[in-house]
Amino acid sequence: MTYALRSSASVLAGIAFFTICSAVSASAEDLQFSIYGGYQTAPHSGVDLSDGTHFTAGWEGKSFGSPPYYGGRVTWWLENFNKPNWGISLDYTHDKVYADDDTLAKTGWSHFEFTDGLNLITVNGLYRFQDPTRRWTPYLGAGIGVNIPHVEVIRPEGKTWAYEFGGVTLQAQAGVDFKVTERWSTFLEYKGTYSRIDVPIDSGVDLKTNIFTNAVNVGVSFHW
Repeated sequence: MTYALRSSASVLAGIAFFTICSAVSASAEDLQFSIYGGYQTAPHSGVDLSDGTHFTAGWEGKSFGSPPYYGGRVTWWLENFNKPNWGISLDYTHDKVYADDDTLAKTGWSHFEFTDGLNLITVNGLYRFQDPTRRWTPYLGAGIGVNIPHVEVIRPEGKTWAYEFGGVTLQAQAGVDFKVTERWSTFLEYKGTYSRIDVPIDSGVDLKTNIFTNAVNVGVSFHW
């Protein structure tokens, strides 16, 4: 399974690199660069260890704590292919989750977080509902990618503090872009993600969990 996921990550990285290179060579005018922040949460999820341990973790997002929740993306709108409403984006999101106090108390762990990022990298298809008579443009998007969490576990059996390849991530988003000038716009969006995480921790044990996140983002875009 790990080999398959790593192979998928390599294929995804190749697709993303080809996409962005093609975009640059095709027409810089079709590119849009965006950065965003916002409020991100995550519902409870089941956690399974390969030694047979199972528990349900309650998660806190702490979006504005250090390190904060944030993201950025490059979007290529397919103007040159007579598909101006369609686009492809390469998106990076620094999601994060902290195990709550109840989870730490029932497990006996002193630290359980993915807070230097779940670090999601996705390739997405986008569709925008353009109308030249208005300055605001709704859009939808969905995509697939990988997650590279910073795994932080401190428990009686040992300590884990490292970036690991977690697995596959799915993403969906919906928002509205508001044009400020010819080059600049702002946007408000909802983004939901699902990440399958399967990582090694101390003592030769593997940890598995599936994390959903919900975020309301506010950002700014530069149109090349």
